Amino acid sequence: MAAASNPGVADIKPEAILYALSDPERVAIYAKLAGASSGGTCSALADLGDRVIPKSSLSNHFKVLRESGLIMSERQGVEMRNQTRCTELDERFPGLIRAILTAYGQLPGQPKTD
Repeated sequence: MAAASNPGVADIKPEAILYALSDPERVAIYAKLAGASSGGTCSALADLGDRVIPKSSLSNHFKVLRESGLIMSERQGVEMRNQTRCTELDERFPGLIRAILTAYGQLPGQPKTD
């Protein structure tokens, strides 16, 4: 199996971030991951409360998040550990991620809006 491709910070484009976070499921996954203290595996983030994302869809969501530069994935045994790149992204695009997550009502620690 090929190693996960994590783009460098200089290679991250705002349009890739906007595309990745245009899907409400990806936003929910990203917000859940951002709220986790030590990152998480794909399967641990499949449960979004009101529904469980199928593995095939989940795998694609993580691929889009990784290729956009929103997360870093690292293989640990048979699992992929994923962590957000919040600090790096906020340095490159100040306030962008916070604004998007706030607009969706998904900022970690923020009450959810329906």
